[in-house]
Amino acid sequence: MTELETVQAAVARAETELRRASVTVRSRDRAVEVTVGHQGELAALRFLDGRYRTMAAGELAASVLEAAERARMRMSRRVMETFEPFTRPSAAVPELTGVDIDWAEVFGPAVLEDRQVPPDHSTRNRLHDEINEDTEDEDRHV
Repeated sequence: MTELETVQAAVARAETELRRASVTVRSRDRAVEVTVGHQGELAALRFLDGRYRTMAAGELAASVLEAAERARMRMSRRVMETFEPFTRPSAAVPELTGVDIDWAEVFGPAVLEDRQVPPDHSTRNRLHDEINEDTEDEDRHV
């Protein structure tokens, strides 16, 4: 029973952490920056350096969609990583076999493809200066 209560408390902590989570991604062309919340919802959209003024509507739309999709994918993978320990069987209590989650059903099959995600550039408890924030593939997780 103690093991079950420990797992339940850990799941509650993970859920609380994820409710406050967000991911910010810049488009590959560096024209837009998109932030998504814990459910993949669009939380913020910024047009960077006035580049949008010289872009065709289709180009700008493609930049927004590309950044939003990458941000949603990173958030999905973050959720998967957070809950992965709960999918494993308990070493202490064999009856607790772990939760079987079909991630492809939850997030779509693309979430299982190309799981090579750049390292987490967490902004939590870290100061960034302009140079650090301006790196090529700077994506932020909160």
